[in-house]
Amino acid sequence: MPDHPVALVADRLIDGTGRDPIEAAAVVWEGDRLTAIGARAGVRIPADAEVIEDHDLTVLPGLMDLHVHLGMQAGVNFPRILMTPRALALLYAVPNCSATLRAGFTTVRDAGLTPAGVRVAVERGLFPGPRMQLAVSILGQTGGHADPFMPCGVGLDFGSGLDIPAGVVDGVDGMRQRVREVLRSGADWIKLCTSGGVLSASDTPDAAQLTVDEIATAVYEAQTQGKGCMAHAMSAQGIKNALRAGVRTIEHGCFLDEEGIALMKQRGATLVPTLVAPVEVIRNAEKDPASIPESMVEKARDTVQRHAAAFRAAVEAGVEIAMGTDSGVGDHGRNGQELALMAERGMTPMQAILASTRTPARVLGLADRLGTLEVGKLADLVAVRGDPLAEIGLFNDPGRVQVVVKAGAILHQAGRPLPVPAGL
Repeated sequence: MPDHPVALVADRLIDGTGRDPIEAAAVVWEGDRLTAIGARAGVRIPADAEVIEDHDLTVLPGLMDLHVHLGMQAGVNFPRILMTPRALALLYAVPNCSATLRAGFTTVRDAGLTPAGVRVAVERGLFPGPRMQLAVSILGQTGGHADPFMPCGVGLDFGSGLDIPAGVVDGVDGMRQRVREVLRSGADWIKLCTSGGVLSASDTPDAAQLTVDEIATAVYEAQTQGKGCMAHAMSAQGIKNALRAGVRTIEHGCFLDEEGIALMKQRGATLVPTLVAPVEVIRNAEKDPASIPESMVEKARDTVQRHAAAFRAAVEAGVEIAMGTDSGVGDHGRNGQELALMAERGMTPMQAILASTRTPARVLGLADRLGTLEVGKLADLVAVRGDPLAEIGLFNDPGRVQVVVKAGAILHQAGRPLPVPAGL
């Protein structure tokens, strides 16, 4: 990171607290901490500071995505997966991390298929990437969404499978052992499949999976290590089973009903909707029809409208929502699409921004240092070209991201090649 103060001067600043933007703003940091934030006229910029300034910039907290798969090559393509060596599959994490960071996402939660070694490599500065919390494995029942079994008898892993404990687990005792193995592998979260899914061969999204006792066992084992559980939960019953067992975040929530919404609010759970995920399945199939079975594409088509309606109902009811994309199903580095979709389907632009900054920081236990721009917090921020409150769709274009700062280090600045600092 720079050994001198840095100031970013912008047309406007959205600090992530929900307050109105500050016009003609400036942010100053030294080392990895923010030292001054506010209207340019009231911020003292040190004489020795490096000043970054451009036209029509909005500065925001570093964005966060709570559902990515960095260890998964973008876009599900079954023939390609069959012909990709496992070591090569894992190496795709390198460009995936870089693309995610350049898109303005300085923190992510990886929802499975990425081993802890990827996080360590980023922390050691071997390649650039966001800070990350990891689920490592995806756990589910035999024949469920986490089961890689294909009708031909082949087990087809979407990730490399390297340093990732097996995902299929049945029964309370089996769940207890497997969760302990996943925690041993370096997981920060336990990812469970409590419903079927779009990209699994042997089930449907409407099906509930895992018993409440199995889910509760995973929750208990995670809590003993101070960790939480997240649930791939599309079906209404799968959502409610996960909530009753103590799961903290519901991923997708496509068929969330009124009872589920009430239970989410009662339990203080967070919805991570990944609205873009089924849309990306359809897009990818249209580009390459041979890449994915038509039965899976049909499941995605059947999901999109019900997903949008469930999301809108959750927003209107005041359910806490945090942004997630399921990137890996779609492109890495286009995470910003989710903000525009959230706004199209019921959120205000400011709500979409808060769902991508302040709320995920709280979910990850990082609110004391990230999620908002405040003096003393880590200097994680992004500057975009344009005003996202007037044009939330600007996040659809990664080229609108002009500056990305992680813990005080400038890791992306449009038009300027930058070295990779160690330890980021």
